[in-house]
Amino acid sequence: MKRAKVFILLLAGVLVNGKDLRWQNSYDQPLDFNCPAGQSISRIVSEHHNKYEDRLWDFGCKATFDTATNCFTSSYVNAFDKPFSYQCPSHQVITGMHSYHENKYEDRRWKFTCCGASNFCTDTCQWTNYVNWFDEAFTFNVPPNSYLNAAESYHENKYEDRRWKFQHCTRRSC
Repeated sequence: MKRAKVFILLLAGVLVNGKDLRWQNSYDQPLDFNCPAGQSISRIVSEHHNKYEDRLWDFGCKATFDTATNCFTSSYVNAFDKPFSYQCPSHQVITGMHSYHENKYEDRRWKFTCCGASNFCTDTCQWTNYVNWFDEAFTFNVPPNSYLNAAESYHENKYEDRRWKFQHCTRRSC
């Protein structure tokens, strides 16, 4: 009986005010994620649900900057149902992702937060292949000793979903 109560409490602890704490957003709700100061995104996890025609998102972060950073958030980089390719300015990396969902289009518009520091320069950048197929969950881990600096995505109305690929760069002295 005691184990059953603990299990029920653990399950109940995942939801707070209807939000699943394993994710940074709820279906059809805004996403507003920033890594803590001095860190950048190191992992992206996403899961699609056909009922909502939307995705849940979660992120991991890693220590990136040794000094104070210059940060800014882009304006929206896409229109609904349209592709985008966004890259942070030279020698900056992605530290946040922000979006809102519109049921009329069953799509999201995206913004990115980029940060850089005077002693941080990027080098040797490469694009991944697409990390997901439509309606498919994915986990993307930025390779060790690399930093996320770009994202590309396109939407397909047939699936009401997006495919994603990412660019990551190594760091060099500057």
